[in-house]
Amino acid sequence: GNTTFGATASTNYNAMKDIEVQSPPDDSVSVVKFSPATNMQSTFLIAGSWDNNVRCWEVQQSGQTVPKAQQTHTGPVLDVDWSDDGTKVFTASCDKTAKMWDLQSNQAIQIAQHEAPVKTIHWIKAPNYTCVMTGSWDKTLKFWDTRTPNPIDTIQLPERCYCADVKYPMAVVGTAGRELIIYQLENRPQEFTRIESPLKFQHRVVSIFLDKKNNGAPTGFALGSIEGRVAIHYVNPTNPKDNFTFKCHRSNGTPSGVQDIYAVNDIAFHPVHGTLATVGSDCKFSFWDKDARTKLKTSEAFDQPLTSCCFNPQGNVFCYATSYDWSKGHEGFDPNKKPHIFLRSCFDELKPSMKKT
Repeated sequence: GNTTFGATASTNYNAMKDIEVQSPPDDSVSVVKFSPATNMQSTFLIAGSWDNNVRCWEVQQSGQTVPKAQQTHTGPVLDVDWSDDGTKVFTASCDKTAKMWDLQSNQAIQIAQHEAPVKTIHWIKAPNYTCVMTGSWDKTLKFWDTRTPNPIDTIQLPERCYCADVKYPMAVVGTAGRELIIYQLENRPQEFTRIESPLKFQHRVVSIFLDKKNNGAPTGFALGSIEGRVAIHYVNPTNPKDNFTFKCHRSNGTPSGVQDIYAVNDIAFHPVHGTLATVGSDCKFSFWDKDARTKLKTSEAFDQPLTSCCFNPQGNVFCYATSYDWSKGHEGFDPNKKPHIFLRSCFDELKPSMKKT
């Protein structure tokens, strides 16, 4: 690779030899998201980053990317989401606001305000309403219809919002203090149940999965923690043994039994196979089959942590970002290592395991 004087040429910045996204962000990448499957011919990729920007690329059939546009906040962008029709992008920032970016006009307007950084943002499309849900470190969950300055609903959280996911009619929010709150979104958002995290350490990411049989209804979620562990949790398990946790993103351990344990930074479910990908501070990604309880693949080690990942709606492209996550403090920061976003052809690698469960 192109190296600066004194840097080693062997750094594995593209360890899996995947396709690089052109003109990546200048600072750590907090989120990547593909545009939804619509009747539009093009696929777009959005990334939010700590350089206060949100960027949009067109992704061509070949996997090559064309930078299209970008918008800015006055603080790091922590989360993004798409409207279901693919015409708008919602962005959440440390500047305590959320914005709606209209891609056709390339205009962004503020649609939400909190009293602390906005950590999560999700578009909700229900049969009888649409809105944007924002979760903040001000310990509130707010719902916005994007046309009025005040929220249509505010829900007090027990603690700061750390992670959230939405798959209508279900939302899951994870807060500080290891609390998890599940909401049902029919008619209007309402608390369904709250549980203590099945993981003993702080959670960082939650991702809802769909039932393979029951016409794709959301039935549970995967929760990732800073202690190299993922919990698979069904909201209404048919059998209590359906809920389990597994270790991941850990070093293999030395003969003395010392093992390095890293954070799980993101979890994405495959839209076709229902298998999942995890990315971590150990600079690797892994693919898993939760039903067969088996690992499908682990990547080589990159030169930096993997901070975010997602699949495109067809499930043939896995996108992941490498950038410093400050997991080793400022001593671990190397300004010579730049953020990268990679695209990997992945459909076959995520096919469910043939092992019997």
